[in-house]
Amino acid sequence: MTARVILLNKPYGVLSQFTDKGTEGSTRPTLSAYVDEKGFYPAGRLDRDSEGLLVLTDHGPLQARIAHPKYKRPKSYLVQVEGTPDAAALDALRKGVELKDGLTKPAQVDQIDAPDPLWPRDPPVRFRKTVPDAWLRITIREGRNRQVRRMTAHVGLPTLRLIRESVGDWTLAGLQPGAWRWSTETGR
Repeated sequence: MTARVILLNKPYGVLSQFTDKGTEGSTRPTLSAYVDEKGFYPAGRLDRDSEGLLVLTDHGPLQARIAHPKYKRPKSYLVQVEGTPDAAALDALRKGVELKDGLTKPAQVDQIDAPDPLWPRDPPVRFRKTVPDAWLRITIREGRNRQVRRMTAHVGLPTLRLIRESVGDWTLAGLQPGAWRWSTETGR
């Protein structure tokens, strides 16, 4: 069977699953509001309060190769943080930081200009006039629960907005929130 792949720009507030298994009567938005193709499953997770690239496939072995940390597939994020990163904070992220579940693997981290163009988030990010913010591009090769958010918080830079821009060779390029496209690539 040939694997089929869908690349979705998951909007903020959407669960990375097709049904809401939360509390009874819950009406949180799910992937089913955006993708109506049958037999597809997310390859990895993207938190409800994160946005960006979510890879879906109908092929179990490919799903495992995308999601499992042993394959060390790079995932890159655009991260808006509260505060001004200094050299020590950036260096700590690059070397790995000690979280409750252990030391993170080294990450690629660069401070960048605000991405342009970037769609507005609904609801908007909370800004404080007295506290500056900055943007980072962070690439990791593991995928712990809320890892990027916990890493930036650990170095004193709480995450305000998190957008996954790539998984392996797959990118978000050209996709608006809620839009998806087919991919014939394997996403090495």
